[in-house]
Amino acid sequence: MTAAPARSETLPKTMRALYKHHAGEGLAFDPARAVPTPGPRDVLIQVRKAGICGTDRHIWQWDEWAASRIPVGIVTGHEFVGTIVQVGSAVTRYQPGQRVSAEGHICSGTDYNARTGNAHIARDTQILGIDRDGIFADYVCVPEENVWPVHPDIPDHLAATFDPLGNAVHTVMEAGVSAKTVLISGVGIIGLMAVTVARAAGAARIFCTDVNPPRLELAKRLGAAEAYNARDSSWIEDVKTQTRGEGVDVLLEMSGADAAFDQGFRALRNGGRAALLGLPAKSVTFDFNQNIIFKGCTVLGINGRRMWETWFQMEKLLLSGRLELDEIITHEFPIEDFETAFATMMSGEGIKVLMNL
Repeated sequence: MTAAPARSETLPKTMRALYKHHAGEGLAFDPARAVPTPGPRDVLIQVRKAGICGTDRHIWQWDEWAASRIPVGIVTGHEFVGTIVQVGSAVTRYQPGQRVSAEGHICSGTDYNARTGNAHIARDTQILGIDRDGIFADYVCVPEENVWPVHPDIPDHLAATFDPLGNAVHTVMEAGVSAKTVLISGVGIIGLMAVTVARAAGAARIFCTDVNPPRLELAKRLGAAEAYNARDSSWIEDVKTQTRGEGVDVLLEMSGADAAFDQGFRALRNGGRAALLGLPAKSVTFDFNQNIIFKGCTVLGINGRRMWETWFQMEKLLLSGRLELDEIITHEFPIEDFETAFATMMSGEGIKVLMNL
């Protein structure tokens, strides 16, 4: 067996990290967690910027989903950009000094889905910050196969958002929005990204719903034709009026909210296509008969990003200059101010909030 490399004398033995310290609300700051040691095929990355996302909020709030999935003691977080500082003895594609991000869904590559182009839903998938230590730390260790080199023309603050941007790109591309009318229900971080991605991908007309008026205004600046407050369901008739009485061709459900599922499918035309990315915090009540079966619609569950098709699509879209992300990335904090960073994101004051390490 090939031995793992000896730890470099220039690397510290400990690092700063945020971890789930108990089965309850919040995270804790550890100023001296052990730096992980890369195995033969692993890459050790020093994290520069880390993004806080909706999943991190679930973990912070310790809702029903988080309590059923997240192990206490784990380092959380999965959105980042950084620099390689050490590689395993069997790594051939990367070397220290390269600026990289990484696909957070890690699998062995041996099951049916992984071998047929669907590694993002492999049955043995482990997710950074959920099933194994994540990136809210000075260093993270990932397999060589999961590393993504960052194009030199893509700045750090955008590279740190590859994970959620990839969710948006995957959802939009899987749904097929070109020349279609599109409803995006929920314009949080990924929903707002989906607006600019759908516009770049050729959507004919984009409608959005949410309960946050400033987010709805931003959605319109990013390309939505109409943005409705979801608390008043009369918007459904307005959308149908603007779509020949039929409803939208495509639903992109980004919120995970119980009411949004019902409203979104009611606004979808018969035979339409729905791509679901939002994660409900608990089980939802839903009328399958009226909303899916009798409508004859196609429903897609979206998980992660396609490896590596989505990553190539992201890079091309970013380099094209057609994505508008600057108004979505609103705040940056040092990792020591993590409580303020999370509060800013969860209050709605911030949208995409980054932490600097």
